Amino acid sequence: MRVGVPSEIKPDEYRVGLTPTAVREYVTRGHQVLVQTGAGLGAGYADEAFTKAGAKIAPDAAAVFEGADMIVKVKEPQPSEWVRLTDRHILFTYLHLAPDPKQAEGLLRAGCAGIAYETVTDSRGGLPLLAPMSEVAGRIAVFSAGETLLKHNGGMGLLISGVPGVPPARVCVLGGGVVGSNDARMAIGLGAEVVVLERSIPRMRELDDMFLGRILTRYSTLDAVEEEVLKADVVIGAVLTAGAAAPKLVTREHLKAMKTGSVLVDVSIDQGGCFETSRPTTHAEPTYVVDGVVHYCVANMPGAAPRTSSEALVHATLSFGLALADKGLDALKADHHLAKGLNVLKGEVTHPAVAQALGKPFVDPFGVWA
Repeated sequence: MRVGVPSEIKPDEYRVGLTPTAVREYVTRGHQVLVQTGAGLGAGYADEAFTKAGAKIAPDAAAVFEGADMIVKVKEPQPSEWVRLTDRHILFTYLHLAPDPKQAEGLLRAGCAGIAYETVTDSRGGLPLLAPMSEVAGRIAVFSAGETLLKHNGGMGLLISGVPGVPPARVCVLGGGVVGSNDARMAIGLGAEVVVLERSIPRMRELDDMFLGRILTRYSTLDAVEEEVLKADVVIGAVLTAGAAAPKLVTREHLKAMKTGSVLVDVSIDQGGCFETSRPTTHAEPTYVVDGVVHYCVANMPGAAPRTSSEALVHATLSFGLALADKGLDALKADHHLAKGLNVLKGEVTHPAVAQALGKPFVDPFGVWA
């Protein structure tokens, strides 16, 4: 198969869909890989590293899309990329369609097979292609919160770790999954006081064992969310429903009672955000203030660490990408976990949660291409 890797064009996005190491794996399997010139520079990979691995370098995005059957990216395609996609393309990337109807319409018009990293599953019920970026985002979120708490960044002027005789910041994490556990890991490492709200009792037991009682866990109810959000100096939103829009756990009314200069970090922003007042921001302009509360809602947090993030992402996606290159869409018939990643195909929405979020009919993908 001809596999294309275009440069990422979303603002402040420096990751790359395939590393030179991954390119070599594809080429060794007999596939052709076309990489847009400069696509890897942001993550520290020169064109020469790709050519050494066996790739061909394309002069621009148009050449990549025209010359490839499968497009491997990191972030969701932008409007200028929607029009380059056709019904012969397999698109393998993060899509996050639930809160993005315009992108969904663009992909439906293109007729491509859109396979979303974030809805591929595994035998344990996890999301293996989302997990590595959730780990990175969870760790970055705490560093970003600590920076944002500082007075010159708009925060209340609180040091997240405190000092002897002065208490540390209280960090409330909404959700105890991959993002939430990494938030907790980094926050307690910096000396913060941490509470995690979660609805799975077995998961709360795991977190308690994992952190040896160094964090407080609470069952997530409306009362618990309200109590902890109002006490917190930092609230990190780390909730996820695969393929669906994130639930709004913190409302505008909550903000009015929160501490002035406190910080909200919305790691769920790719799925629409879990704070009512969230809107996507960029690394260039990461924050804004509503009712005295500073919001940090960068939609591609892992893009700030592109080398680490690109390698971690490729390690997770490689086996699935190779299966698609080897077998085309038949790979989905052979692997029902990979099939869960199919969000759109031939102008139809093929994932139930995405269809519900978009108000579109769900179509069984096996019937579409049968």
